[in-house]
Amino acid sequence: MNDRMFDSAVFVKSGDNLVQEITCLEDALEFLYEWPKDRRGPIHQTALRACQRAFDSDYPLSAARDAFSGFAKAARILEEEVSTTMPWMMGRGGEGGGVTA
Repeated sequence: MNDRMFDSAVFVKSGDNLVQEITCLEDALEFLYEWPKDRRGPIHQTALRACQRAFDSDYPLSAARDAFSGFAKAARILEEEVSTTMPWMMGRGGEGGGVTA
């Protein structure tokens, strides 16, 4: 079990309109390491350092999550509203339906 879980997930847009759920420090580090080199800058480096410090020491996990979230917002990939309703659960025109209880 991962003891470095965030209090709440950070949802980021990745690729072809996909939304990725970042739930722990390892997810955040992997995302930051895979971020395109030509799109990295000071905010990316700050988030990366914060996550690395939290991984290597007793740096607050909440500060690392906040730094990652700030990076995602600055990069315009932060998904602030995530619907938990699956598409097959919705009727036409956004009406509920299709699934009986």
